[in-house]
Amino acid sequence: MARVLLVTPAFHGYWRSVIGALRRLGHEATAFRYDELATGTAKLHHKLRYELPTRVGLQGSSALTASHTTAAAAAVREARPDVVLTIKGDTLTEEYWDAIDTVGARSLLWLYDEYRRTRWTDERLRRVGPIASYSHLDVAALADRGFTTHFLANAYDPAAALIPHPVPAVTFVGARYANREELLTQLAAAGVPVRAYGRDWSHHPIDRLRTWQWHRPALAAGRDVPLAEAWGIMAGSTATVNMHHDQDGFTMRTFEACGVGAVQLLDRPDVTEFYEPGREVAVFTSPEEAIELSQRAAVDTAWASGLREQARRRTLAEHTFDHRMREVEQWWA
Repeated sequence: MARVLLVTPAFHGYWRSVIGALRRLGHEATAFRYDELATGTAKLHHKLRYELPTRVGLQGSSALTASHTTAAAAAVREARPDVVLTIKGDTLTEEYWDAIDTVGARSLLWLYDEYRRTRWTDERLRRVGPIASYSHLDVAALADRGFTTHFLANAYDPAAALIPHPVPAVTFVGARYANREELLTQLAAAGVPVRAYGRDWSHHPIDRLRTWQWHRPALAAGRDVPLAEAWGIMAGSTATVNMHHDQDGFTMRTFEACGVGAVQLLDRPDVTEFYEPGREVAVFTSPEEAIELSQRAAVDTAWASGLREQARRRTLAEHTFDHRMREVEQWWA
C-alpha cells in the first residue's frame, strides 16, 4: 500500500475514477484539484479576473499559474504522500515540484494530452519522474530524447453513475470543431436525426456568452451535461459519434461509449488496438460511410444490439480505470 496524492485538473470529475481505482487496489489515495472553481461566484471571478483580460491582451496567464501552483504545493506539503501522481500539470511551476522533492515523494506525470498542446518543455520535464501518455507518438519521441516514458490508454469507470437519457437520434457530446460540425451537418442533411450537446453547440444565450462566440450550426442541440448524463445520452442514442480532432491518442469517449453499451460511430480504423471494428465499434472513413452506418443503426436492431453487448463486454474485461492503475502502480515501485 502507498499513500498517493493525485494532483489534477477537475476536468469532468475523472479524478474520482482514478482515486476509486487506486483505493480498490489497496492504496490510500486522495485528490487535489488545482483548478477547481467550486461556486458560481468563483467561476464569474475567474471569467472577469483571468479569461477576459487574457482574451483582450491585458495580461498573460501568470497570475492564474501562480495561484494554481501555490495551492498545489501546499496540498503536497500537507499530505506528505509516498507518491504524487500529477495529471497534465503544465501550468504548475517550480514551487510545486520543489514541494514534491521536499517531502521525499516519488513523482509520476500523466500528460493526458499530446505534448504539443501543453506548455511543457523538455527542460521542465527533466525533474518530474516517469511520464505516461495516451499518445504512442509522444511516448516514442520522449523516449528517444532520454525520458522514462510509458503508454497509458484512457479508460472507462463502471463504478461511476449513469443517468438514463433516451434520445432517438445520432448524438455527439463534446467540443465543436470544424470537422465535427461538418460531419454532423452532413448527417442531418441526409435525413439522419442528429443532436449535439455542449456549450459550443448550444443556442442558449448564456452559452454563447460563455464561449465568447455567437455562431452556431443549424442543428438540434443541448447545453452542457454532466458526465453521468452524457453517458446516458450515448447509451440511449440510436448511435453516438466519436470524432477525433488532431489527436493520435484515443479519447476517453472511445472507452466510455463502449463501456456504457452505445453504438459507437468512430473515425479511427486504428482502433483495432482496443476494439474490433464491425463487432464492437462501427468505423467510418467518410461522411457517406457515417450516413450509412447511422441509417443501419436505426433499422438493424440485431446488429446494433450486438455492437452494444460486445463493446461493453470487451471494455469491462480490458479497459477500466482499475486496469490502467494496475499499470501505473508498477511504475512507482
